[in-house]
Amino acid sequence: MRWDRLRRSSNVSDRRGQGASGGGRIPGGGKGLGLTGIVVVLLIAWAMGKNPLELLALLDGGGTSAPGTSAPARTSNPNDPAIAFIEAVLGDTEDAWTEIFAASNARYEPPQLDVFEGGVTTACGYASSAVGPFYCPGDRKVYIDLQFFRELETRFRAAGDFAQAYVIAHEVGHHIQTLTGVSARVNAARQRGEQLKGDGGLLVRQELQADCYAGIWAHSAQRRFDILEPGDLEEALNAASAIGDDRLQKQAQGRVVPDSFSHGTSEQRVRWFRRGFEQGSVDACDTFAATRL
Repeated sequence: MRWDRLRRSSNVSDRRGQGASGGGRIPGGGKGLGLTGIVVVLLIAWAMGKNPLELLALLDGGGTSAPGTSAPARTSNPNDPAIAFIEAVLGDTEDAWTEIFAASNARYEPPQLDVFEGGVTTACGYASSAVGPFYCPGDRKVYIDLQFFRELETRFRAAGDFAQAYVIAHEVGHHIQTLTGVSARVNAARQRGEQLKGDGGLLVRQELQADCYAGIWAHSAQRRFDILEPGDLEEALNAASAIGDDRLQKQAQGRVVPDSFSHGTSEQRVRWFRRGFEQGSVDACDTFAATRL
């Protein structure tokens, strides 16, 4: 991936080494719970009607972070390749979505992105690194622990910089959903007590749309800067496949339970990312109206 061609964002904060932002203690960092354990925790959380972040925090030691003033982010090292890469990918998502929003006479407001380690306190609650990369609509931030990228490569065999770029672009896709009101409609359905999980449910449709939006970014970046090298697209598709509900459930519990799906199958995630990449159109990403996911 020729990411050195991309503009680097100024909206990335490096909070590694600061502990849980927000002034509270870090309960253990969740280092014993791998990515396969995330699926089990999420299934339990949905079954109990609990916030998955709260349950992860309890499993991590039972503590919650005390309120406080967030420590200022340390100055990013311009020579740190991991931070430089994240800044480049986020910066280009900003440029791509600014262009797309402008075509509809709308103004794009980019998210912030915090790099953390161990655990972090957000407007959505405390999260250990075990939860993986996530977006919090409460503070409109993307949160990433770089350990996830290492596990993606070593444990799930989804290596490559474009695989990592797909993950970042997917979380930015959730920010797009916040800006366009999609997330609010899903939350309203949750408050009404509607069933959200399950194959074809609203949560799956929301996640697949974020995958499609990631594909739109890749389409835009390739059109503007020819960033893809041989094998890059396969890296992203492999990453999408590696974190499908069916594959993760099979690895974690030996069987697949479609009624508990929250992100979509490996095949669905690959298909919707590819759809966004090939068509490059927001209209192509209406997973909520799709009869076939």
